Amino acid sequence: MAGTGFLAIFLVGLLGAGHCAGMCGGIVGALSAQGAGDRPAWSLHLGYNLGRILSYTLAGALVGALGGLGMAFGPVASIQLVFYVLANVMLVALGFYLMGLTRSLAVVERIGHLLWARIRPLTTRFLPVRRFGQAWALGMLWGWLPCGLVYSVLATALVSGSAERGALAMLVFGLGTLPNLLLAGILFTRFRRFAQASGVRLASGLLVLGFGLYGLFNATNLGGLLWRGVVAALGA
Repeated sequence: MAGTGFLAIFLVGLLGAGHCAGMCGGIVGALSAQGAGDRPAWSLHLGYNLGRILSYTLAGALVGALGGLGMAFGPVASIQLVFYVLANVMLVALGFYLMGLTRSLAVVERIGHLLWARIRPLTTRFLPVRRFGQAWALGMLWGWLPCGLVYSVLATALVSGSAERGALAMLVFGLGTLPNLLLAGILFTRFRRFAQASGVRLASGLLVLGFGLYGLFNATNLGGLLWRGVVAALGA
C-alpha cells in the first residue's frame, strides 16, 4: 500500500471525529470524571486509547490474514478486485453515514452487537478506572464496540492481502482517531459540540465519500496492475 494510501486511512480516522465522539463519548466522559484516582485524567485517557488502538491492530491482522487466505484459493487479480470494490463501497457508504444522509451502516453495527454482547460484561471488571492498567484493559475491550467507521476501514485491511498490512492499516487508522479522542477526554463537552456540528460532519463525510468514489473510479483501470490496498491508487 502506498504511503499516500496510509495517509488517506489516517485522514478517515481523523475526520471521523463526530462519530468517534458519539460512540465513545460515554466512556470518555467517565474517564474524565475519574481522574482523581491514582493517575491524572490524561494518563487514563492515554491508557484507554492505547488499548483501543491495539484491538484495532489485532482485528486488522485477522481480517488481513483472511483476505490473504481468500486470494490463495482463486485468481488473485479477480479476488483482489472484488475486495477492492467492496472496501470502496464501504467508504462511500461511510461518507453518506457521516453526513447523516443514511443509516445503512447501522445494519452492519447491529451485526457486530452479537459479539459485543459477549464482550461488554467483561468491561465492568475494570470500572471504576483508577489506574493506567485498568484503562488500557478497558480500551482493549472497548475497541470491539460495533462501529460502522471501524468496519469500513476493516474492509480496507481485508483488501491488503496479509496480516502485516492489515494490522498496519488499522494501526494507522487508530492513530488518526487518537487526537480527537484525547482532546475529547480533556475538553469533553466543548469538543463533542464541535465534532457533532453539521458543518464538521458534512466536511468529514464529503472527504471520505471522495476517497471511496475515487477508488471506485480507479477500479475500472486497475486490471493486472491492482495495488495492494483500497486507497493505494491515491499514490499513483
